This record gives sequence, structure tokens and C-alpha cells, in this order.
Amino acid sequence: MTRGLFVRTYGCQMNVYDSARMADVLAPLGYAPVDEPADADMVILNTCHIREKAAEKLYSELGRLRPLKQRPADRGGPVCLVVAGCVAQAEGEELKARAPFVDIVVGPQAYHRLPELVARASRARGGALDTDFPARPKFDDLPQASSTTSPGTQFITVQEGCDRFCTFCVVPYTRGAEYSRPVADVLAEVRRAVALGAREITLLGQNVNAWHGDGPDGRPWRLGRLIRTVADIDLVERIRYTTSHPVDMDRDLITAHGEVPQLMPFLHLPVQSGSDRVLKAMNRRHRRTDYLGIIEDLRAARPDMALGSDFIVGYPGETDADFRDTLALVDHVGYAQAYSFAFSPRPGTPASLEPEVEPMVRKSRLAELQARIVHHQNAFNARTVGRRLPVLFDRPGRHSGQLLGRSPYQQAVSASVGREVLGSIVDVRIKAAGPNSLAGSVIDPRVAA
Repeated sequence: MTRGLFVRTYGCQMNVYDSARMADVLAPLGYAPVDEPADADMVILNTCHIREKAAEKLYSELGRLRPLKQRPADRGGPVCLVVAGCVAQAEGEELKARAPFVDIVVGPQAYHRLPELVARASRARGGALDTDFPARPKFDDLPQASSTTSPGTQFITVQEGCDRFCTFCVVPYTRGAEYSRPVADVLAEVRRAVALGAREITLLGQNVNAWHGDGPDGRPWRLGRLIRTVADIDLVERIRYTTSHPVDMDRDLITAHGEVPQLMPFLHLPVQSGSDRVLKAMNRRHRRTDYLGIIEDLRAARPDMALGSDFIVGYPGETDADFRDTLALVDHVGYAQAYSFAFSPRPGTPASLEPEVEPMVRKSRLAELQARIVHHQNAFNARTVGRRLPVLFDRPGRHSGQLLGRSPYQQAVSASVGREVLGSIVDVRIKAAGPNSLAGSVIDPRVAA
């Protein structure tokens, strides 16, 4: 009997990967994806704890879903509600107390045990909770992926957890210590993804460039060597990796950007602040000059390299001078895109114990920073107008006869082209640029627009 499965994913690309793997785990139990919670027999909320008020947003969503627990038998019966991901890991016991109608609470390290948790929840009132960090890696017990992340693309987790302990971050507490998957396992998953139609592979990790998986000889490889090996696999046309820490940008990885054609010329490299004083308080373990030196080396290896980043403004103790250092760094690098947030304390982190910058100051600084980021993003996008860019089309556009894809620089690109090119890379002449996307026309002679 087929059962409906609806998964709502919050947060990072790692969660997108995890959601797909949870669907794979549940498929043998008869669960198949549906488009709406009302059509589902199971609803999974795969949560993220990084953003402000993540838990409260979860409880609001659970309130909207709660009526499905009273759904009559002739309309499918009560839905099974599952909360997964980092909020589940960080607040599992509290979640069960505040929302006892939730059937399953499962942390990121335990979703391979979902079939067992489903059975436990069906047998016992009060549901099932699993937020342990198992000794055996979850990847050893996962079934093979049955589809790509989207047409032509696949996310593949190679590393989980973090040992850096930035003072504002919950990842070490919700994802655990760093774990690197072995080379053979990663390459096997890449080959399966290619067989399913993937042409772009994105290697994922909370701190992906800290990856040091065991190679065939039992010795650890680093990420640059893995990228070179993935590039040798037939039909892999694009490689990306995210998210990186500046401290782990070694020479071989930087060099790979100039030597591996499949490695795309865009790197998301979070800096968080342009002030050495704030970076030290954040326990980032690098200075402003270290970061700018990495950018210089990357652009020497690949002159057309585009950069993305993350910024936190209003960190406890941040002064006007510290903030001006951040603005100056943004101007110096000229980011193609960046994410920025006002500081909000995450429970249990050292920064949550420090006196906060006034909310209005944080708000004002964030608005100024975001305006500066948009300025540079607009300028970068404008420079692509008139260029011929290869675009991987991976989803329908907003209008009939239109598809959306990604440029090598991770820009969203729209063009009028038939659905037969979904999952393919075709050349597009860029005609117009906005702050968040480009528009163009297909000029690839193999494709009829």
C-alpha cells in the first residue's frame, strides 16, 4: 500500500540532502512523496537551528499541522508528525513536552533509524525520540539514493559536524564532532548520482574543507585530491563544495581551482566579520589579513573567481569601528553574493552569555551592510550582461515555456527553452541582470528555443 510522505526542509543544503535520504529510507515502507501535507500519511519537518527564532517558527508550523492529527479515517486517518534536524537534536525533550502530539523526534545522526522509530511510535503512545550520537556512522546504514537532488544536480554529504566551536554557533552541539566519509564511499555515491543523470556534484559539509576521509591505502586524503578524483569520473561536468572555513583552505585546494576545469569559479567562504577583535571573540582562529590573503591566492589561481560569504553584525561587543572594518572588507572583496544577519543568541553557546548590542543598533547596521552587499551583487551581475555563459537548467521557471538554471558563478538564470533540456548544460547569452537573477536567450546550436 502506498502512503503519502510530505517533507518540509528548512535551512542549509545539508538538510536538503538529509531530506532526500529520509525519503529513501522510508520508501521500502511504502512512502512516496506528495505535494501537500493534507495528502500525506506522514509529515516530516526537517529543521535548522541556525537562524533566529527557529524553534518558535517550528511550533507555529506544528500548530498549523495539528488538525491533521484528528483527521477522520475516511480521509486517510491521523497523520504521523515527525520533527527532524537540528532543532530536534537541540531541544528534543522540550519539544516532546511542548508538542506531545508529535509522533517522532529524530536528530540528524539518527534518521537512518526512521523505520524503527515509525514502528515504535505506532506501538506506544507518546511517540519516539532519538537524538543520540551513534558510534556507527549513519551513512553505513543508508540505502542508495533513488533520484538526484534536482535534474542534473546532486548534493553529496562528505563531512558532518564541526570541531571549530565558534562562540555563536550550535553546529558542534547539534551535528556533533567532525566525521569524514571514506573516499570509496564518496566516489561510489558520485558514480550512482551520475548514473541517475547528475552532471553537477556539490560536496557538502558543515566544514567541508576540513574533510579528511580515508583513501584506498588507509591514509587520509584532503578535499583538493578528492575533487581531482571526482573530476576524472565520466560525465561529471561541474563540481562545487560548501560550506568552507577559511582556516581549512589549504594550498592544494586553492590550486585545484586553477587546475580542475569542472570546479566552478564560485566559492562561499564565510568570514562573519571584518574586525580582528570580533573575529577573536568569535573564536574564528583567523585574522582579516589571513582571509584576504586566501582571496588573493584564489584569484591568482582562477582570475574569474567569484566569492560569497556570511556576516553577523551586532555581535556582542561590536563597536562602530568594528562594523566599519566589516564594510571595508565587503568593499575590498566585492562579493557576488552574501548572507547577512543581525546577531541573535543561540541557547548554550558562549556568545549567548555576553551583553548584547542594542537591537536598534543591530538593525541599523544590518540594513547598511545589506545595502552594501546588494550594491556589489548588482555590479557583479551587471558585468555578465552580454556574456555567453553555460547554464545548467534544473527547474521550471515562473512563466510557461521558461526554465531556470545556474551559471558557473551560482547566479540564477532564466531563459525561454523547452523542458527537454532540464538537467543539461546549454549556452545562454545574458540579456539583463537584476539583484537576484539573470535573464538570457539560448544560443546553443543544439537547442531550439
